Amino acid sequence: MAKYKYIWQEKGWPHFIWDDSQLIKELSRARQLQGQLHSKIQDLGLESQAKILVEDAQMTSAIEGEKLEVNSLRSSVARRLGLSTVGEHLEERKIEGLISMLIDATQNHEKPMTKERLWGWQAGLFPTGHSGIHKIEVGKWRKGQEPMQVVSGQMGKVKVHFEAPPSSLVKTEMDQYLKWLNSKPDTDGLIRAAMAHLWFVTIHPFDDGNGRLARALTDYCLAQDEKKSIRYYSLSSQISKDRGNYYRQLEESQKGGLDITPWIIWFLQTFQKALLKSEELIHQSMMIGHFWKEQAQAELSPRQRKVIQKLLDAGPDGYIGGMTNKKYVSLTRVSRETAKRDLADLEEKGILQRGHEKGRSVKYFLKMWENKKG
Repeated sequence: MAKYKYIWQEKGWPHFIWDDSQLIKELSRARQLQGQLHSKIQDLGLESQAKILVEDAQMTSAIEGEKLEVNSLRSSVARRLGLSTVGEHLEERKIEGLISMLIDATQNHEKPMTKERLWGWQAGLFPTGHSGIHKIEVGKWRKGQEPMQVVSGQMGKVKVHFEAPPSSLVKTEMDQYLKWLNSKPDTDGLIRAAMAHLWFVTIHPFDDGNGRLARALTDYCLAQDEKKSIRYYSLSSQISKDRGNYYRQLEESQKGGLDITPWIIWFLQTFQKALLKSEELIHQSMMIGHFWKEQAQAELSPRQRKVIQKLLDAGPDGYIGGMTNKKYVSLTRVSRETAKRDLADLEEKGILQRGHEKGRSVKYFLKMWENKKG
């Protein structure tokens, strides 16, 4: 039985240990996938980078239970990357702060990490100084005598999953963390990224935003490992898909000893899934580019191009139920008869493929994606 309840109370904290022999398989696989993807990213345009960044921002917030408006995210990313076609909605201040943090973490990975930089990131996430209706410390380490706890359940049936170091220790803990983070790593870069995530979220130095900052710091370490400022996969997206297990892995690691082998294995497996998903997205992006190149001379109206792009962006499995006459009318604001003619024209041109339905129930699918499925 462990002498202490939490990892930060262990005598050797924060000197983590792990079993290299248990990591070699997952680490080798991760490096192999990483190399495969690196050979393809020169074909990744700004639009594809933007798509990945939007997904990363959306998912890192979703992990914390916050749903952000996708069009606002797209608009913010578009402005940051110098694009005009990603979105048209006005940016919200908290979205601006989130996008700024994610871009800064990767594009400025060569710059040292300082407390002021972290404070700026956290302040950007909470521009009003509130988390929901609660006033919080912004742009500074947390204070106060109340314990910082990660809990679940309703009032009266609250379960404490983890308790962070008291606020009186945060400055010392973060000084040590930043000294390590800014030192020349003698550890494999992927293992270092896993350590950086667990270590930071265990200190829990802020009143709120710790999870999002931990994931941004992970991106920072991965960018340093890859020596690339381009974002071409979303680790947060994969963590979001495995959110329950993510929190279980954190809890087990934070309540265990200093051996974090299971956490690193989970991290490497999640990293692999992110790379595989990105490879799929890049392939789709290349297919979309090839599609428009083939259709360069096609006589298509602006509304037809808009609908086609909608189907392309959704991917092979993204546009549930296909394109119907009713959906076409809703997207383009034309009459039902015009929608019917447009869809028939796209079918005749070999761009859309009709489903098996009859009459008003007929559905159309992008032929390119249907061929890919087949």
